[in-house]
Amino acid sequence: FSVLVSVIFGLALTHILRGLGRILQLRQRCRVYVPHVVWTVGVALWVLAAWWGMFWWRNLSDWTFAWFLFIASYSICFFLWSYMLYPHEIAEGLDFEEYFFENRKTFFALILTCALLDIPEVLLKAHLGLRAVPGGYPFVIGIPIVIAVIGLVSANRRVHWWLPVVFVAEILGYEALSTVGHIIAVR
Repeated sequence: FSVLVSVIFGLALTHILRGLGRILQLRQRCRVYVPHVVWTVGVALWVLAAWWGMFWWRNLSDWTFAWFLFIASYSICFFLWSYMLYPHEIAEGLDFEEYFFENRKTFFALILTCALLDIPEVLLKAHLGLRAVPGGYPFVIGIPIVIAVIGLVSANRRVHWWLPVVFVAEILGYEALSTVGHIIAVR
């Protein structure tokens, strides 16, 4: 199980980093779109957080094929979401703003799908006694859901400048507060 999930999350992260690296190489010969770059950071952070969240599944000794299929599907959704950020081949002259808006609805539908799949994944871990539901989880998962819905319905360019900023701020804020909470709890 863990090998397959790690490969899928690793491929997602590889695609993101490859795309970001290609932007750095072609920065003078393509049109960079700042919200796209911020989305790249946000997606990478959430892929890493979801990958880290898979760690607790190692304690499950009695697997069913249905659970395995669900976790594999959850991982695949993250891969597909990350894949929407960059085309397979990035040619010189690519306008990333245009590319982003051509793929906007699929990108945000996949955020929504990942977030909605995250809910049963987290609740199932809690139900099986693998990990308690993290504090503030409804808020943490609610923000990506709201962002996804806004991104799906709005084509407003100003709105799309703020969505990735809020997304990254929410992830970083939650991780910082979780780390501080863990440090305090350990003392």
